[in-house]
Amino acid sequence: MTDKKRYLGVDFGEARTGIAVSDGFFAHGVETIHSVGMKKTAERVASAAKKYGADLIVLGCPYNMDGSVGERAKKTMVFADMLRGTTGLDVVLYDERLTTVEAYEILDASGTPKNRRRSVVDTLAAEIILQGYIDGMKK
Repeated sequence: MTDKKRYLGVDFGEARTGIAVSDGFFAHGVETIHSVGMKKTAERVASAAKKYGADLIVLGCPYNMDGSVGERAKKTMVFADMLRGTTGLDVVLYDERLTTVEAYEILDASGTPKNRRRSVVDTLAAEIILQGYIDGMKK
């Protein structure tokens, strides 16, 4: 991949929303936003997109394990529309099934203390979502 676009990865959640950034090669988790309603969270993600100079937002979409669209995925799709309207950027939905499980496995393997995991798991999940998108673009 040769473009120098900046991507913002987002793991949207009811309580916390993880944010990651990338220059198109490697994703890096950067922050966790404490969610306070969908509209306010969209504004905070828009602020992060501006802060990090994002050209594109990759939003994890929690499809059901069978690939169908459940309630959480529907909420995420509404959130994606809010982000498009708030940022003016393209928002790509990325299948995020099991990314939080993967993030917890990484935290287990790295020896991250249990009392610290909640504060970093969403950012790590956003990083996994964004890196998965980038790796998929390379293929």
